[in-house]
Amino acid sequence: MTDLLPHGLPGPLPKGERLLWQGRPAFLSLARRAFHVDLVALYFGGLAAFQAFSAGRAAAAWPVLLAGALALVILFALAWGACRTTVYTLTDKRLMLRIGIALQMDINLPLREIEGAAFRRLRDGSGDLPLRLKPGVRLAYLHLWPHARPWRLTRPEPMLRCVPEAEAVAKRIATALAEANGQPVQALPPAPVASPVLPGRLAAAGH
Repeated sequence: MTDLLPHGLPGPLPKGERLLWQGRPAFLSLARRAFHVDLVALYFGGLAAFQAFSAGRAAAAWPVLLAGALALVILFALAWGACRTTVYTLTDKRLMLRIGIALQMDINLPLREIEGAAFRRLRDGSGDLPLRLKPGVRLAYLHLWPHARPWRLTRPEPMLRCVPEAEAVAKRIATALAEANGQPVQALPPAPVASPVLPGRLAAAGH
């Protein structure tokens, strides 16, 4: 395992390779969408209300509330750790994901092995950018999580998750894919759902 350099790479870029963009997930967005803190808070809140109603006294809810608070602290800590140890890097040759809290892992994806990208806009302005790999390029879903498109288990798709200013980043990726594959850059209007697109194309999805 290599130490995390300031630019988030295991070493200097090869001569002639240009750095186009670097970023990491937005903390609160990742906590809500990957670690589901909202649902956990709602679950324990409902459970505490039921406990208080069943016992006929508010004090009965305190053990449940304390358990819920502990669960949320753990989830927020995991989200913070994931944010601090994640660096997404785009160059004119490849897209790299440095991920892993306990065990750092570098995933190197040459742009020519990426079939297409998609863009899903989130309400807070961040967004998810799943990457569809060409046939034959396989990655393990569990190794990628939470940087993987949900429920794509048979053909996992790496995903830049909860990226701030995601629309601008998506355009950079679309341009880099187009140039790497010798295709013209085309921008598509917003689509109802995120879906794989050809290199150089950008699909947007709102809620």
